[in-house]
Amino acid sequence: MKKILPLIVLSQFLSTSLWFAGNAVLPDLAKEIQLAPEYLGHLTSAVQFGFIAGTLVFSILTVADKFSPSWVFFWSSVVASAFNFAIRIEDISALEILLFRFGTGFFLAGIYPVGMKIASDYFQKGLGKSLGFLIGALVLGTAFPHLVRSFLDQLPWRNVIDATSVLALIGGFTIVALVPNGPYRKKSHGFDFTSFFKVFHTKPIRSAAYGYFGHMWELYAFWAFLPFILQYYNTIHELELDAAFWSFTIIAVGAVSCSVAGILSGKFTPKAIASFALAISGICCFISPLLIFQDSQEVLLVFLMVWGLAVTADSPMFSTMVAQNAPEATRGTSLTIVNSVGFGITIISIQLLNFLSIQIDPIYLFPVLGLGPTLGLIGMWRGTNRI
Repeated sequence: MKKILPLIVLSQFLSTSLWFAGNAVLPDLAKEIQLAPEYLGHLTSAVQFGFIAGTLVFSILTVADKFSPSWVFFWSSVVASAFNFAIRIEDISALEILLFRFGTGFFLAGIYPVGMKIASDYFQKGLGKSLGFLIGALVLGTAFPHLVRSFLDQLPWRNVIDATSVLALIGGFTIVALVPNGPYRKKSHGFDFTSFFKVFHTKPIRSAAYGYFGHMWELYAFWAFLPFILQYYNTIHELELDAAFWSFTIIAVGAVSCSVAGILSGKFTPKAIASFALAISGICCFISPLLIFQDSQEVLLVFLMVWGLAVTADSPMFSTMVAQNAPEATRGTSLTIVNSVGFGITIISIQLLNFLSIQIDPIYLFPVLGLGPTLGLIGMWRGTNRI
């Protein structure tokens, strides 16, 4: 049992490295096929759209509850890595890239929430700690392509795609070979096409969902536009920060805060931890123009590191709240459904920033993201008062 969590965490990290692989190589792609500046938002949204479509299909068909979660994870990793690998073909068009990234996102729905389902089938006690490490692996996997891009800067961008595709395959094989069905798994014996609507009938899940949706408004837009903001900072201050390396570092540090939040959940309630992190990241959104405007790169990087810690620390707490309050037979479906709605929200915020990035000075982009944490906190605590 002690080896199970590290194996799940490792597999989650390896397979979710597919998520931002396209973003990491976008500058090279843009030069090769002459992509428009707003393509960043479209590329990120394509993955998110795919993930939403995948989570809807997986949840409506109760895939993670009806079938072995380990095998669902495995086959999803195989197909997602194939779609990721496909963007390296010669003479690919901008539309084909978006379609392949959509496919990658679709099958990530069988990796991220299913990984949480596998963990919940093994760890009923200390679930917050387990999900803290697991979602930390997702954060690290998301950041990893930026690190690969930084180290392989002098090599063709296709090497990054090759590396992330192989890592995802290794993650899938690890799960299916070494992580059998958990002792607390309760198999669903039939498809429940009304499950999507039943999830939000539970008040504690609704309260967690309010906070999670506000968190998601901020999270992926921050991650997607972080390299853009760092490059913009270089331009206005005539500096040469390594945008790829620092994007990795700022995103990856969130893995630490996820793990710490999971450990602290043994002493504090998940809701209290999530509220604190959401408040800190919301403040970072609103004060970001001041830090981008000043010319000390050390001050900026410290600020972004603090933001990188806060913006992810609440994520495992929201998932813990959902998993603890969902019926055992539909726990995987509940996690998948809440994820689906949350990722739908990310598309709106990403596209809004995409539009604003060509309408206003980029220094004022991130305060828009503060709307999410603000409404998320209000929704969480109003929901609590009604429980």
